[in-house]
Amino acid sequence: MSASLNTACATTATTTAPPLAVQPLAVLGRDVTVPLVTGGEVSYAALDYAASAPALQRVWDNVAAYAPYYGSVHRGAGYLSQLSTDLFEQSRVTVAEFLDCRPGDQVVFTRSTTDSLNLLAAVLPADCQVFVFETEHHASLLPWTNAHVTYLNAPRTPAEAVATLERALAGRDPHGPALVCVTGASNVTGELWPVRELAAAAHAHGARIVLDAAQLAPHHPVSVRELDVDWVAFSGHKLYAPFGSGVLAGRADWLQEAEPYLAGGGASRKVARREDGGVEVEWHTTAARHEAGSPNVIGVYSIASACRALTEAGFESLVERERHLIAKVREGLAEVPAVRVLSLFGDDAPRVGVISFVVDGWNSSHFAAALSAEYGIGVRDGLFCAHPLVRTLLGSEPQAQGECGAPEAAPGERSLNAIRVSFGAGTPDEHVERFVRAVGELVAHGAKWQYRTEEGRCVPAV
Repeated sequence: MSASLNTACATTATTTAPPLAVQPLAVLGRDVTVPLVTGGEVSYAALDYAASAPALQRVWDNVAAYAPYYGSVHRGAGYLSQLSTDLFEQSRVTVAEFLDCRPGDQVVFTRSTTDSLNLLAAVLPADCQVFVFETEHHASLLPWTNAHVTYLNAPRTPAEAVATLERALAGRDPHGPALVCVTGASNVTGELWPVRELAAAAHAHGARIVLDAAQLAPHHPVSVRELDVDWVAFSGHKLYAPFGSGVLAGRADWLQEAEPYLAGGGASRKVARREDGGVEVEWHTTAARHEAGSPNVIGVYSIASACRALTEAGFESLVERERHLIAKVREGLAEVPAVRVLSLFGDDAPRVGVISFVVDGWNSSHFAAALSAEYGIGVRDGLFCAHPLVRTLLGSEPQAQGECGAPEAAPGERSLNAIRVSFGAGTPDEHVERFVRAVGELVAHGAKWQYRTEEGRCVPAV
C-alpha cells in the first residue's frame, strides 16, 4: 500500500476511532429520520441486525479512503493494481488473524455465508455423509444436495444437542468421510450452541465440522483453534461491512483436492492446448483455486476493516454492553403477558442480541408494520429462512404453508410467522427502550392506524 493511502487510512482510523466501549459504535444511518403515519418524523431504530447490520462508520471511511486507489487484483502490472493486490492479500491475513486460524488453513473470499457453504458442499469427497440439525438457517440446511444427509431433530438443551449428534455419528459408516454443519448462534432465538463440544463429538467419530458463524462472529470472538472446528463461514453484511462479501476459512485439503467451485481466470495457474485439440488446465492449490473471476476487492477490504475495528473495540466490552441490551429487551417483553418469546434452550441460555417472539391476537406482519409505521422501528417478521425451526418453536405442522415474509393473513388473523428484534454494537439504548415501550403500547391499546394486506404483507392503509 502506498504511503499516501496508508496516511489516508490512518487518518480515518484516528478521526473515527470507536468511542468508549460503554457507548455504541458509530454506524451508518444513525442520523436517518423516517416519517410516521401518525405525523412527524423520528430517528430510525434499526433493530434488524440479524438480517444485515449497518456498516460501521469506520469501515465506510476506510473504504472511501481506498476508493481512489482502486485497481484490478492479480491482473495488472500497474501501480494501482499492485497496490490493490497487496490490500486484497493483506485482508486475507487480517481475517485469518481475526478467526485465529491454524497454520495451513486457507481463507477463501466468497459472496456470503450461503456462498461459502455451497462452496464447501461442492468440494465434499465422494460418498460424504452430512449431519445437520433442523434448527439451521437455510444457508446451512440446504446446500448438501450431493451428499447423504441426516437431518437431526431440534434439541431442547445443549447437552441434548451433543448427545443427539453422538448417537447419529455412532450409526454412520466409519470408513467414509463425514461432515457436521452447525450454527454458532441461532438466527431465530439468538441462543449460543455448544460448538466446542459438538466439534469434539464429530472428531471422536472421524467426522469434520463446519461452523456457520454468520450470527456469532459479529457478537463474540470466534477462534478456529479453541473451538477446534475444521471450517468457519460468515458474511460481511452481518459483520458491519457492506453487502456482497463473505468468508470460508479452514482446512485446505478438501479445497485443494476438488475441482474449482467456479472455472475461469484467477483459478487457473496454466492453460494450454493439447495435441488432440482440447484444453489442459493446471489449477491453483491456494485459495485462488475457488476465487475465479475479478474479486470484490472493496467487499474484502471492508470485511478486514470490520475485523480490525471489532478487535480494537474489544469484544469483552462489546459482549458486556450487548448483555445489558438483551436484559432490557427480555425484561420489557416479560412484562407483557401477551408476548411469548421463542426459545430452544430456555431463559437462562447464553445468547446474542437476537430475540424472536409472537403476540397473542396479532398477525406478526401487522405487528411489525405497526412498529415501523407508528414508531419508526425496523424489525423482521416471518420464518427467517429457518422454516423448520420456527415451525417447531410455534408448534405448527411441518407441512404448514409459510414464506420468509408474511403469508396472506389480514390484520388480526393468526399467522405462522414470528417477529424478530435484533441488535448489536451500533445500537443505542434509546432504540431498545423505544421498542419495549412500543410493544407494550400496541398490546395495551392496539394500533393507531388502519392496515391492509398488499402482496402478502400488512401495510398502512392510505
